[in-house]
Amino acid sequence: MADIVASNRDRLLQAAAEAKTFAYVPYSKFRVGAALLTEDGEIIKGANIENAAYGPTICAERTAIVKAVSEGKLKFAALAVTTDVASPIAPCGACRQVIREFCSLDMPILLAASSYMEKEDGVQESTLGQLLPFSFGPEDLERDRAPF
Repeated sequence: MADIVASNRDRLLQAAAEAKTFAYVPYSKFRVGAALLTEDGEIIKGANIENAAYGPTICAERTAIVKAVSEGKLKFAALAVTTDVASPIAPCGACRQVIREFCSLDMPILLAASSYMEKEDGVQESTLGQLLPFSFGPEDLERDRAPF
């Protein structure tokens, strides 16, 4: 799995930057782009899409996952996320939980600063397990429970 991520790293980061250009953010002006790498090497892009009612807003990471899953893609190797901020920004809590539904805890997540290509530390690499410790996932629903 590490090989597919390493060989697609630049392509994945570039796709996240491209996705960001399609963000619909008339309220926050905070663009986010995400790119999800499938285990077979396909990249699915997502951008954040805001709504005047705020609640229906969907983040870039969830957009990419929803696009992928709705097309039958369920196995992922990595995720890249970028914004217009000069330092890397991590996914919000809701996105982390949705990522947890479909991705392994050791899946790499690349957090890219807006100018990641110009800075040596412009990309911070993490894993889902690091971003969401003590997480709750689908397998937890299979645990034995006390009768009520």
